[in-house]
Amino acid sequence: MKCYVCAQDGKESDAVAVCSVCGMGLCLDHVIRDDIVFWERELIRTEMAQEGDSQYKIPKRLPRILCEECYKALNP
Repeated sequence: MKCYVCAQDGKESDAVAVCSVCGMGLCLDHVIRDDIVFWERELIRTEMAQEGDSQYKIPKRLPRILCEECYKALNP
């Protein structure tokens, strides 16, 4: 697979990754690695938990590969 962005510029570069949103092949010069932050629920099992508190959220990160267009659309 070749890099789509390079092909538009008349160059030929091997793709090393695929955009996880649009599926575009990307070379090292055009790939953007980003992290998705999401929240996961877990039970509170401590003496410090207030009555009625049964859950809290822990931030987690999930890596993703993006092209420039999709990165800009997701990170305005």
